[in-house]
Amino acid sequence: MQTMFRRLSVMAFLALMFTAYAEKQPTTLLFFWGDGCPHCAAAEPFLDELETRYPTLEVRRYEVWYDADNRELLQDVADAYDVNVRGVPVFFIGDAMWEGFADSLRADIENQVGLCVNFGCDSPYLAGDSATTTTPSATSSTASPAASSAASSAASSAAATPSTNNSTDATLTLPLIGTVNLNAQPLLLTTSLIALVDGFNPCSLWVLSLLLAMVIHAGSRRKVFAVGATFLFVTAGMYGLFIVGVFSTLSYVGYLRSVQIAVAVLALGFAAINIKDYWAFKQGFSLTISDAHKPKLYKQMRNVMAARGSTLAMIGTTAAMALGVTLVELPCTAGFPVIWSGIVSGQVTNAGFAGLLGVYMLVYLLDELLVFGTVVVTLKISRFEEKHGRILKLVGGMVMLALGVGMLVAPDAMNNLRGSLIIFAAAILGTLAMMALHYLLQQRQQQVST
Repeated sequence: MQTMFRRLSVMAFLALMFTAYAEKQPTTLLFFWGDGCPHCAAAEPFLDELETRYPTLEVRRYEVWYDADNRELLQDVADAYDVNVRGVPVFFIGDAMWEGFADSLRADIENQVGLCVNFGCDSPYLAGDSATTTTPSATSSTASPAASSAASSAASSAAATPSTNNSTDATLTLPLIGTVNLNAQPLLLTTSLIALVDGFNPCSLWVLSLLLAMVIHAGSRRKVFAVGATFLFVTAGMYGLFIVGVFSTLSYVGYLRSVQIAVAVLALGFAAINIKDYWAFKQGFSLTISDAHKPKLYKQMRNVMAARGSTLAMIGTTAAMALGVTLVELPCTAGFPVIWSGIVSGQVTNAGFAGLLGVYMLVYLLDELLVFGTVVVTLKISRFEEKHGRILKLVGGMVMLALGVGMLVAPDAMNNLRGSLIIFAAAILGTLAMMALHYLLQQRQQQVST
């Protein structure tokens, strides 16, 4: 009797487990992607791997760039999650979502998948959804065969890169910081390099140098510090807001290839004007502070000097002048924020953008902070001459040229360390070659004239 009872108990337990397994519903992950998006392609092998590792995981793929129904579905899902989606790829599972894709997100997504597969999880959008039902537009969850083929091809090429990106050969040990994986930080490197070149803005350096040169005559480090710090704080703040506006605009449409091409063409236009300024400074159309604006700037600087009897008054007049200077000098440097925003839009979350923007502004201000700090300590300043401005114009123009060509020929080149270094190395070599050519032409002209 006891033996029979034990057998029946075991059979009941096994039947219960089988019933629970049979009734277990697949875990659904919604994946929204765009045909031609490199980060979406990079996510495909990862999702395939998850489906293999978790048999009850169902990944529903929806192409949104060329499918209006799927774009509408994405908006419905975003509304259910109460989030604002700005680009692709986007992942939804349970109550979690991720926008963009990078190696750092793999563990977070897989942890959420494991949690939902093993313990179940509720989705704000898929509540009540069963294994046999489909979400709206599920019949068009994939794009056309050509688009799917293109995405699969891109995914195959992207699948070969993770082993390179995770290689320990591209690490650098820094004091106080530790080991840094260079391959894992392409956007950080790109941001730093673009900001560094952008910081050598001849318009802003000219105004700052002239303003500090006038304030030095007051003979007070405190006043020099107050004026310089106010000028840098206001101009940097306004410039940062301008970058935020550009990024916000491109975040909505920057994933479209047509917009990427437009940004690249704009970069080439800025490059041509800046390179022209190296050879023929201020001749024809030029991205510099025009002579028509200079009398007003001089007047504002004199107002700063007139208020030197009161530090507070000097700060106020300097802030007012800095606001005007920001608007006047914006054409000198507007190209780089547009190019940079075009590169990072759709690749980072809002939090990621905030961090990169902080890095951008810090690097952008390095040269001006160096000038400012030197003046505060020494109460001396070197004159910013036209030849300096021409060289800075050439450097900026060549970097814009390299970035523009890169965005047209290899739009995903800036997403890895090698691509970023190649583009900026090409810009440096191009700058040196053009300066050498300019020098040889000057020498030949001198020989002819003599």
